[in-house]
Amino acid sequence: MQMTLRDWSLLGFLSLLWGGSFFFVSIAVREVPPFTVVLGRVGIAAIVLFAVLRLTGEAIPMRREALAAFLAMGLLNNVIPFSLFFWAQTSISGGLASILNAMTPIFAIVVAHFLLVDERLTVGKAAGVVLGLLGVVVLIGADALSGISIATLGMIACLGAALSYGFAGVFGRRFRTLGISNRAGACGQLIASTAMVTPIALIVDRPWTVPAPSLTAVLAILALAVASTALAYVIYFRLIATSGAVNAALVTFLIPVSAILLGSTVLGERLAAQHFAGMALIAAGLLAVDGRLLRMARRRMARPGKERA
Repeated sequence: MQMTLRDWSLLGFLSLLWGGSFFFVSIAVREVPPFTVVLGRVGIAAIVLFAVLRLTGEAIPMRREALAAFLAMGLLNNVIPFSLFFWAQTSISGGLASILNAMTPIFAIVVAHFLLVDERLTVGKAAGVVLGLLGVVVLIGADALSGISIATLGMIACLGAALSYGFAGVFGRRFRTLGISNRAGACGQLIASTAMVTPIALIVDRPWTVPAPSLTAVLAILALAVASTALAYVIYFRLIATSGAVNAALVTFLIPVSAILLGSTVLGERLAAQHFAGMALIAAGLLAVDGRLLRMARRRMARPGKERA
């Protein structure tokens, strides 16, 4: 599908919202335990999206198969990745976490190859996987050689979160077969996530034992829930409807840029040269996955011939 100027504007805004999530988390986890931040994000976002559904007259299906899908998707798409990312950001920067998050589509390719009969690896996809893994080696390699530090564990946790997103992307196809709309699916999984993470936050974090968070931390959690989750879901599904899933997925390239810019300008976070090198390799892997890198190479190879002619 052809993207309009409005679509490109929404895509840029969405990248700010999702890139901003890493920024908001970096602020929140300084004062609030990770599972409590997860609970705040999914709980408040669930309330907002439920209100949107009520206003539009849309209902959440309550069939047994739908409820099971909400639970599975809530676990894979929210509880596991949010918990891992939020814990990781107690030891690494939001910019670095956002770079590792870009491995999600590459992991989804691998998961789909083994679990779906109609999503086998192609040459382009295989090249993308290799480039992405090389990027991960560059990102983590030097730290791993010096021993397993808390920062190394944080990066590994981010990869675990991206892998969970990959499984969620494959499982999410079940919503379509069950006839569940995107908005109802998003709200249903957020409600299920809230139900799952509430006892974990109460048992593990015991939030009543920690000092009351500052207004800044509270506002960060509110922004994370309302802007980077509820509003972002609405915009993302609108983009899918108007420009297609492939074009909407371009946001993956932009999220690290906005996350790094916000982290560096506001929080003073700095990334090493190896982190930018790793990001470049992962970006090349993403280009290879959707064919853009191959088409660029073909155009380059064809250009000298045209000039000679």
